[in-house]
Amino acid sequence: QVQLVESGGGLVQAGGSLRLSCAASGRTFSRTAMGWFRQVPGKEREFVAATPWSDGNTYYADSVKGRFTISRDNAKNTVYLQMNSLKPEDAAVYYCAASGRFDTSNVRAVWWYAHWGQGTQVTVPA
Repeated sequence: QVQLVESGGGLVQAGGSLRLSCAASGRTFSRTAMGWFRQVPGKEREFVAATPWSDGNTYYADSVKGRFTISRDNAKNTVYLQMNSLKPEDAAVYYCAASGRFDTSNVRAVWWYAHWGQGTQVTVPA
């Protein structure tokens, strides 16, 4: 069973930075696609960023491109999300997700991921 544990959330002022971490276990991490999603109450979970294992690329939502950076350390079985220039609209619960899929056509889709962390809250006051 894959387990994902997020950390690093918190309260930060607009314009500030946070780095989220997600430690994974239970699967060969180097052959696991990892993604970050976020969700606010009353809205659907939305894609933020992904780093598949199969194509070496990184993928971002337009709303975070240029401000957020996803990275992975296969030696530590950990994926990171560096969030800079945070805005109030970035406030949400952030979820780490894992997938064993190879085809990255739907890397932005919630259903593409089979495993999810418990989430970590990011608060950015207006």
